[in-house]
Amino acid sequence: MTNPLLDFSGLPRFADIRTEHITPAIKQLLADNRAIMARIRADTAIPAWQNFVQPMTDANERLSRAWSQVSHLNAVVNSSELREIYNTNLPHVTQYYAELGQDQALFEKFKQLRNNPEFESLNRARQKIIENELRDFRLGGAELPPREKERFLKIQEELSALSSRFNDNLLDATNSFILHVENADELSGIPADVLETAREIAAKEGAPGWKFTLHAPSYMPVLQYADNRALREKMYRAYSTRASELDKVEWDNTPLINKILELRKEEARMLGFDCYAEVSLATKMASTPKQVLDFLGELAVKARPYAERDLKELSEFGASKLQLGKLEAWDLAYVSEKLRLDRYAFSEQEVKQYFPETSVLPGMFNLVENLYGIIITPPPEAAGIQLWHPDVKFFTIKNAEGSLIGQFYLDLYARPGKRGGGWMDDAISRRRIGSGELGIQAPVAYLTCNFSAPVALNGQIRPALFTHDEVITLFHEFGHGLHHLLTRIEDLGVSGINGVEWDAVELPSQFMENFCWEREVLINMTKHVDTGESIPPALFDKMLAAKNFQSGLQMLRQIEFALFDMRLHSDFNPGGTKTVQQLLDEIREQVAVIIPPPFNRFPNSFSHIFGGGYAAGYYSYKWAEVLSADAFSLFEESHAGEVINAETGARFRNEILAVGGSRPALESFIAFRGREPKIDALLRHNGMATA
Repeated sequence: MTNPLLDFSGLPRFADIRTEHITPAIKQLLADNRAIMARIRADTAIPAWQNFVQPMTDANERLSRAWSQVSHLNAVVNSSELREIYNTNLPHVTQYYAELGQDQALFEKFKQLRNNPEFESLNRARQKIIENELRDFRLGGAELPPREKERFLKIQEELSALSSRFNDNLLDATNSFILHVENADELSGIPADVLETAREIAAKEGAPGWKFTLHAPSYMPVLQYADNRALREKMYRAYSTRASELDKVEWDNTPLINKILELRKEEARMLGFDCYAEVSLATKMASTPKQVLDFLGELAVKARPYAERDLKELSEFGASKLQLGKLEAWDLAYVSEKLRLDRYAFSEQEVKQYFPETSVLPGMFNLVENLYGIIITPPPEAAGIQLWHPDVKFFTIKNAEGSLIGQFYLDLYARPGKRGGGWMDDAISRRRIGSGELGIQAPVAYLTCNFSAPVALNGQIRPALFTHDEVITLFHEFGHGLHHLLTRIEDLGVSGINGVEWDAVELPSQFMENFCWEREVLINMTKHVDTGESIPPALFDKMLAAKNFQSGLQMLRQIEFALFDMRLHSDFNPGGTKTVQQLLDEIREQVAVIIPPPFNRFPNSFSHIFGGGYAAGYYSYKWAEVLSADAFSLFEESHAGEVINAETGARFRNEILAVGGSRPALESFIAFRGREPKIDALLRHNGMATA
């Protein structure tokens, strides 16, 4: 217990964890687990849940929980020392799981258990876990000959190291860029709170003026609001060439991308698949690359006319009203904001004043409390919850009777050393560890975003102000969190998000986004930072009118990325005559209406597929959006248009959130919606429905 990473009695002890704890803890857990697996292998008893699956689950959960804390800290408080220790231990953890996935003796025991009479007496969740294990052993190379197993193992270790390096390079490239401006005249148009943050960054470093970074809360407002075209271009060039050959050579992700693709292709061939996309789809709702490409192609055809209209309007406005001539990539966000202001008579900056964090969080919590019959509260100060940064918040979820359901950490603000973007990750998963109500291990989640922190203006600390897009992001990640936290499954392998098909895992998150456009929700979660007034009906009506502003461009952009990902992992030949960038250029020529400048190196920062879990799976966002829009349409159709309805909410919780991965996602969707999904609601929500 002296090593906090070996203490599984409660919540992580973040304040106690030191880098010197990591290697001894991981070394001990790996040794313990290998000894347990050896005992399981040697056991001659007929494999059963209690003598086989349960001990494996217990051992692997301890390792997973410890490593999850290390991975999380590496993502949110990254330092050179922590990164070095993380990357030193990563190959050992990867090797353990890869070896486990190839273990012939364990594979045979799972086969025996599947064919035993006991299998039929197990509950459905446990049956699903066994079926998933058999599938994953096959995907893990368990059926390969010994020499090929060794090579397969090396591939897994190398892929893991390459993905980590990809993310490190991107973080270093993002952190390294600072644009220092001393002349206030160059900064016209940029909002006051953004300028104040930039001034604080400069002041902390003892410099005059303002300093801007490539982190989203600094970069995006410059692109969106700065009147200075040269300033926008400078920021855009730096952002779009991160971790490429146009940046520092030691951070160039190009060779890593090529190596990752080669190894994935080799892995697929070893497993008997034609391409890596087929490996990826083996655990998803979609069955073949062709099915995905056809799905994306159909969406692209429907979206393109709207995207062409959006671009035409943008170009004409930029030329006639702003005298910009030919629109460049660094003009798009700026002209879009000016056009939005001209057409709908409101700006994002005006809207932002109505979304202080102090109103948004209680409003979001109130919504889900009413939908799902839960209560969300911070713990008492004496609870002694350990956090990794002073800005982090912690909350508990209880049922109406006061029993604990789950807990979550909320880390909202961007800062140096923190990975960009937003995400949810699990710290602890729900499962049964004893008898009765007290025998349930409550789930715990990390919810992470990168918003602007509160700033001091005129001597007063103002709460963080969120753009409406940021509110949508927050709701999205909270949807993931609720999927993890509101599960009722008591077996780890399919509890919460575990075991859910990847292209369905975005359903609960995208479903939550819809509430950000409902009047009855926004009335209760908006309060002007100065006046305290809720968002005026007239302003909300303008926002609603602008909801599908440039939805064609946005949808086509996501389709472009998804097609690029699927093509990379299905019919692209790494090491061939065509480069990764050339493939993307080719796809853009086919589907895009906006072609970025030649220096743009988007693949080098596409961490979803090269540094995360979305390889041959980026299409999942659009696939799940069909599910989420269709699911939300039931709320729209029910109860005279009142979307906050406890009856429909309970049905969504029971049939989608509560069941986790214990049954196929399509089955869960049909149980909730009463039929298979349709694309109609997605098109309607995006303003693309035809009468």
